[in-house]
Amino acid sequence: MREWGILCAMNLSRIIAQETGIASKQIAAVISLLDEGNTIPFVARYRKEASGGLDEVQLRLIEKQLTVQRSMQARRETVLATIDQQGKLTDALRAQIQAASTRTALEDLYQPYKPRRRTRAQAARERGLAPLAALLLEQPLHAAPPDELARPFLKEGVANVDAAWKGAVDIVAEGISDHPGVRSAVRQKASQWGLLRSRKKKNAEDARGVYRTYWESEFRVDRLRPHQVLAINRGEREGVLSVSIDIAERDWRPVLERAYPSKRDSVLASLLARARDEAADRLLLPAIVRDVRRVLTEQAEAHAIKVFAENLTGLLRQPPLHGIVLGIDPGYRTGSKLAVIDETSRLLETATIYPHPPQSKHEASCAAILHMIERWAVTLIAIGNGTASRETEQLVAGMIRDLPDVHYVIVSEAGASVYSASPLAAREFPDLDVSLRGAVSIARRIQDPLAELVKIDPRSIGVGMYQHDVNQNELACALHDVVESVVNAVGVDVNTASSSLLAYVAGIGPQLAEKIVAHREKHGAYQSRRALLKVKGLGAKGFEQAAGFLRIRDGREPLDTTAIHPESYPATRALLERSGVQMDMALPERERRLNALLASVSIDRLATELGVGEATLEDICEQLIRPGLDPREEAPAPILRRDVLAMEDLKPGMRLKGTVRNVVDFGAFVDVGVKQDGLLHRSQWQTGEQFTVGEILEVTVLEIDMERKRISLGRGLSSAG
Repeated sequence: MREWGILCAMNLSRIIAQETGIASKQIAAVISLLDEGNTIPFVARYRKEASGGLDEVQLRLIEKQLTVQRSMQARRETVLATIDQQGKLTDALRAQIQAASTRTALEDLYQPYKPRRRTRAQAARERGLAPLAALLLEQPLHAAPPDELARPFLKEGVANVDAAWKGAVDIVAEGISDHPGVRSAVRQKASQWGLLRSRKKKNAEDARGVYRTYWESEFRVDRLRPHQVLAINRGEREGVLSVSIDIAERDWRPVLERAYPSKRDSVLASLLARARDEAADRLLLPAIVRDVRRVLTEQAEAHAIKVFAENLTGLLRQPPLHGIVLGIDPGYRTGSKLAVIDETSRLLETATIYPHPPQSKHEASCAAILHMIERWAVTLIAIGNGTASRETEQLVAGMIRDLPDVHYVIVSEAGASVYSASPLAAREFPDLDVSLRGAVSIARRIQDPLAELVKIDPRSIGVGMYQHDVNQNELACALHDVVESVVNAVGVDVNTASSSLLAYVAGIGPQLAEKIVAHREKHGAYQSRRALLKVKGLGAKGFEQAAGFLRIRDGREPLDTTAIHPESYPATRALLERSGVQMDMALPERERRLNALLASVSIDRLATELGVGEATLEDICEQLIRPGLDPREEAPAPILRRDVLAMEDLKPGMRLKGTVRNVVDFGAFVDVGVKQDGLLHRSQWQTGEQFTVGEILEVTVLEIDMERKRISLGRGLSSAG
């Protein structure tokens, strides 16, 4: 049994290596690590020697392929067992099934044996017409006329020769449609040359013209873009569009004729031709169309999820802005909500003002804001981008004109209402009105985007397209992976983090995160990483996975402030002693002494002497020189503003700095300081250019469409002002 397990692992490694291009030896090591319960962030950071230095992207690719291949193996075993129970599993068929490399190929082989509802072919077999169908396939050259050949099969349920031949044709047609080679060849042709047509349904409502592009459209299947597929699917679901795929006769008929040729002089040639047409029209082509649309949808969804994940990564990696922040959640009738938070995100004060219609208490609102700015020494105002944001921006810009140390920034409100009404928000602010919690969230989003956004279902953050049209389980898993990667890359202060943030730390999860916070609230701040072992439910394995990503500030162990794993503390202390470095030493002096040591002894020899791998030693040295480095600090800070810019102020040729807010298939939406984001169409991108959410760009205004509220942007330089 053990040998069989080893053989399966070897086969898996070989197959995944072919799919990913990663060495099978590395893949085998990763499979072993994952099967032992290790998490991706832990393996990427603390098991580099074992994995050969694979990064998280590569590790997640292996993990995904491992899931796919194990699911494929489970399906293969089910198929073999089902066919074997039918007594139809030959050695040749078994070998074909074992060799099937894709789910589609496997299902094509299974098709003839798949249990199904009673078909016309099954009914014909029950009436004893299988021998007649076999004769039809044989195409005898010297045979009696068709009527005479069918006459022996006339009995109850087969009234005449026409009924007999109809049943035989049904049996042959089903066999043709089920033939794995035929299905594969026609599917391949359809996937390349098929034409997808979409039409607006008669009397369908599309008042805003959302699907106007697809009212009368035709696309070659292999040239459809992912966003087009998802838009067409949505239009079809909403009853606006009718969609079809046309597979040209030249792409399917030759395939069927080669697999099931008619003999020119056979009296049954025309009946076999009829069976081929019956197979194509009634069974094969509809099934192939379903297959093609399923694959198109799966590919489009995978692409949309990938784009969403990349955008979310950029958003979560935006650098925190330190200082005292006033958050404003704008509104009209119910007023604008204000919340001030200090440098540690602690709530200082809240208020509600009514500067906009219908109350229009402009002076009182300005006085309230100025009072908060002066009382708490506010340096940054974060304004939500929802209802009344434009008017609020104008109000704030006018007020801070004479306050040189105060700036404002527009913050996405996406998901803020979800957080405000959540149980977590209720626990954080039990006595605070739901509407005021939104202002707190807006302020915190600019102060520490990661810590605040992890409190919200990633699907509600709004940095993708068609997120509601894709497989929700796959989307949730992909976005969870993104948040997990960013949280563990940044590290988490265990004494200040919310349970939402702790839940994404490798090896912890939501329930354990709640217990860690509850223990902290009951017993006070943790003084060391090892103190976490007192939390009920956190065992040795969980601690191993989580410890390196948790930070203890001002605790008993100075190394707890770094990303050095506790398992490497003995080696680290030995290194400190060898280099003469002390943890309270100035960073430049630390670096000088460590570099001096590394100049005197090779890193491989030093690693051997310290009992660690070279990659681990390099990480230890990096952490000693730059302890607790936040990778977000390398990203560009948000653009802080003091003056309002309106669409009316824009002119073609103007050059502006903007922030990428969303990246989609056809371009990037860029915030250039007006209410409406501009579109930097993909045609304006330079070859190989890629953008991420939060990136700062210099763009040129190409065109302003005031009626449709659209701004077209370019990357080219212009001399215009």
